[in-house]
Amino acid sequence: MTSPDTRTLYAQRRAALARHIGPGGIAILPTAPEQQRNRDSDFLFRHDSYFYYLTGFTEPKAWLVVTGDGRSTLFCQPKDLEREIWDGYRLGPQAAPEALGVDAAFSVAELDKQLPGLIDGCESVWYPFAIHNGLETRINGWLSGLRTRVRYGTLCPEQQRDLCGPLDEMRLFKDAHEQDVMRRAAAISAGAHVRAMQRCVAMLRAGQDVREYHLDAELLHEFRQHGSQYPAYGSIVAAGANACVLHYRADAGRVQNGELVLIDAGCELDGYASDITRTFPANGAFTGPQKTLYELVLASQEAAIAATKDGARFTDPHDATVKVLAQGMLDVGLLDKNKVGSLDDVIEKRAYFPFYMHRTGHWLGMDVHDCGAYTEPGEIGQVSERQDALTGELIKNRPARILRSGMVLTIEPGIYVRPAPGVPEAFHNIGIRIEDDAIVTDTGCELITRGVPVAVAEIEALMR
Repeated sequence: MTSPDTRTLYAQRRAALARHIGPGGIAILPTAPEQQRNRDSDFLFRHDSYFYYLTGFTEPKAWLVVTGDGRSTLFCQPKDLEREIWDGYRLGPQAAPEALGVDAAFSVAELDKQLPGLIDGCESVWYPFAIHNGLETRINGWLSGLRTRVRYGTLCPEQQRDLCGPLDEMRLFKDAHEQDVMRRAAAISAGAHVRAMQRCVAMLRAGQDVREYHLDAELLHEFRQHGSQYPAYGSIVAAGANACVLHYRADAGRVQNGELVLIDAGCELDGYASDITRTFPANGAFTGPQKTLYELVLASQEAAIAATKDGARFTDPHDATVKVLAQGMLDVGLLDKNKVGSLDDVIEKRAYFPFYMHRTGHWLGMDVHDCGAYTEPGEIGQVSERQDALTGELIKNRPARILRSGMVLTIEPGIYVRPAPGVPEAFHNIGIRIEDDAIVTDTGCELITRGVPVAVAEIEALMR
């Protein structure tokens, strides 16, 4: 159940959406479906992010309808004491208006009966495109029913609009409540990383067999110990060469003395994600080659952090990262300047790509890869074309999104060195990524995940 303060917050969001869709609009939004895991067992239910953003309601089998006059109607599971014995407490339609601040609520069994009447007379129907399987068919069924009654005076909407557009723009800017939740999620996740790092070195020093799943267990313990409902995504715990697999999952790999461990993990708290990556020496001390590459990645992250500020472009941190990494690759011999040319040549031809193949960040919020346009809305028409240096593909370029205060993004450069001809053997199988979560502010950005250290000396001190 939501508190009075959050009820007001959700009501304000619904009112903002109503203003956007206008007097003749109606928005229809279901929560996520339950997903079967195996026979007689479902995956742990997780609400749809758009739905939760507007309601704060976490039960399955629920729908929200918002009309352009600002009225909101919830459809949810009815009270059923027998089912509640098995499946848990249900709020029910009778209690929903007071608990959630909606104007009306009905049993979800009433959905097909009530929706045509709510749609009748509206000019446009809004719903999220290409997200919920079968939703378009369901809405078309309601519209089809209305069309059969036009001779009796019903009015069927003439437009169908994508609800993701206005909601994405709303969710891209985090209000004070959202930022506070994200700071708390980040603090929990930072503590989990610290716990895993210390457990790793303690087990090795005790002569124990350390596996990736041991460290994953420490993450999960710390998440739940501090009230997080779930991991925000499948945790990556990658020892040694496994760190060169970008989306590796925590498995049974052995953590070896002298290797690095990469952990990319974050919790979800009250609907909001955190996302942290740290790379550390399993035994608590970096070797020379490990330290060389680690400090290169850290320097590139610091450059990206400096470029993350109100008024900058979303691509600016990535460009800053690439410039530092590319020069570093030339300096340490990962790239042969006699073959790839100057720094400008490396960047233009993307010669760094075998060692750094992903972007430096993404939006963060209710989803770990949160919604929001990466192109500046007012400049979409400014299109240029370029040929990709690696694939030869013709790519359309549009101006990147301008960063504004209240946006939240990750900053996560990395370097991944697989054995290959011409690659110095001392760097083979080293994978490093450093990732922090940043709230854009008027003066720069606020890193909310530095509760776990990043400097070489600080990591080694922590693990001592």
